[in-house]
Amino acid sequence: MTNEQAKAELASIMDGVQEQMRTIARIQQQRAELTARATARGKKVTVTVNADNTVIDVKFADDIDELSYQEIAKAVVEATQRACERIAEKTTDLMSPLDIQRSRMPKLSDLVEGLADLEVPGRVAASTARPTAAAHRTVADGSGRPPGDAETGRGRGGAATDSSW
Repeated sequence: MTNEQAKAELASIMDGVQEQMRTIARIQQQRAELTARATARGKKVTVTVNADNTVIDVKFADDIDELSYQEIAKAVVEATQRACERIAEKTTDLMSPLDIQRSRMPKLSDLVEGLADLEVPGRVAASTARPTAAAHRTVADGSGRPPGDAETGRGRGGAATDSSW
């Protein structure tokens, strides 16, 4: 490959990277505006979440008093989880142009012979199990250590009142 060919190829790659940056900026703005709404228990509970899966609105129907407190709590969790699933779907759809652009870009091994390609690790989904469930008592990395409990301090070792202080 001549020096001029290498310069032209690098310029093409840089154009592709700049196009990706513009796409990322546009997607970030659009993502920030996303919301999703879901209902539970026959539309007695409606929850709206934003793109960060933060609950931004909860509404109860006029007949909410037909449910017990426990049923209301369960309905809020169910509606929230459904709304979060919808946000995930919307985000995936929003990201598709970027995925297409990435697939057109050359891999590192295409640019430098023998160089390994970088791969982005897949996303690890967070548990939707209740905090008292077994899924929350062990660490996903297989170490078997219980994760720290922010409310009780369990799993962290000693506390400020411990004699080891």
